[in-house]
Amino acid sequence: MNASLSIEGADALLRPPEDGLPYLRHDRAASMTLEPGALACADDAIAALSDDPGAAVRFDASGATVIPGLVDCHTHLPFAGWRAREYEQKVTGVPYEEIARSGGGIAASARALAESSDEAVLAQAAGIGREMLAWGTTTFEGKSGYGLSRAGELRALRLAAALRERVAQGTVATALLAHAVPPGFTADGWMDEVEAMLPTVVRETVAESLDIFVESIAFSNEHLARMGALAREHGLALRAHVEQLATHRSVPVALDAGARSVDHLSRLHPDDVAPLARSECAAVLLPSAELMNAEDAAPGRALVDAGAICVLATDANPGTSPVVALPIVIGLGVRRYGWSAREAFLAATLNAAHVLGRAASIGSIEIGKRADLVVLDGPLEHVPYRFGHHPVLAVVLGGELAWVREDARDRVRA
Repeated sequence: MNASLSIEGADALLRPPEDGLPYLRHDRAASMTLEPGALACADDAIAALSDDPGAAVRFDASGATVIPGLVDCHTHLPFAGWRAREYEQKVTGVPYEEIARSGGGIAASARALAESSDEAVLAQAAGIGREMLAWGTTTFEGKSGYGLSRAGELRALRLAAALRERVAQGTVATALLAHAVPPGFTADGWMDEVEAMLPTVVRETVAESLDIFVESIAFSNEHLARMGALAREHGLALRAHVEQLATHRSVPVALDAGARSVDHLSRLHPDDVAPLARSECAAVLLPSAELMNAEDAAPGRALVDAGAICVLATDANPGTSPVVALPIVIGLGVRRYGWSAREAFLAATLNAAHVLGRAASIGSIEIGKRADLVVLDGPLEHVPYRFGHHPVLAVVLGGELAWVREDARDRVRA
């Protein structure tokens, strides 16, 4: 073996209880192991769970914890601009629904996207991608949804494809074609447009999933069921923003439609916890959106105890969650949901990879998987405990050091 990188002397490697798992239900999170170790990378993959003194690059991980690269499975990249003024409105008492109905919210980001050049949008998104990398994100999803027209949505998905060439991480695109009802349309009428544009979306874009926002200011459970049928027809995964601002009992509809994930769940009905936990549909929780948008906390502890496939993500977007750092989200998840560190990291690695259909190649430290790794500067439990501290010493992408914190550069030996 001619290793490209050897990570040596780690205090702990975070590993699954067995290899080959497509996901790990959260009532088994405690079975993940944290034991001293080392690993070697070759040909973009993890080649051995031991060091290699002959590697081209060696990294001294003494005192550190090595984890799989963090996977952010719910962002709204690429988008244009920010909405700081709206945040000030919200914190001073203006409800989000009122902001949205007065032309803010999604509509404001749609205007910003329409008024921005492709280069401006991609430059902002690439900068955010670099920031995410420094916080340990090695794969992220991005959604359309700010186009609010057939041409606008297709443009957003083409920008998502172009972003792949601007960032170091792996990316996955989702067609959030039912995000808000565009001006001049009813919700039913816009769903007709979605159905009409889907052949072009499948043929001309890199979208792998369809998504929909179910809310009083957006779409209904009937539209969710219709989106599920369209996803099946076109061979796409179904995802859904549900139970964020009010309880609509959308989870049973999403499960019947074969959804891969239901996201937000701040207002999840208690009767829907057990059916969701029994399914292979992931519960994607977004605590930074809950905090920034003053939402209820999702029932994270109940979902874990019921054995759900739980996931954490940033929901990075210019309005309700301008947060891009998964370690921050992990800290929020631990505090808001009463989770352990293992539970939180499982939710941002293997189970997040499952949502993106990538669990066979990323999300856990296993021989043969892509060598996307993060070296933390202390114990796993310190990430949520030292809230806001930047814990990342180094980030590895495909077996190569992609980012090294300045005070860790003397750990590298070439």
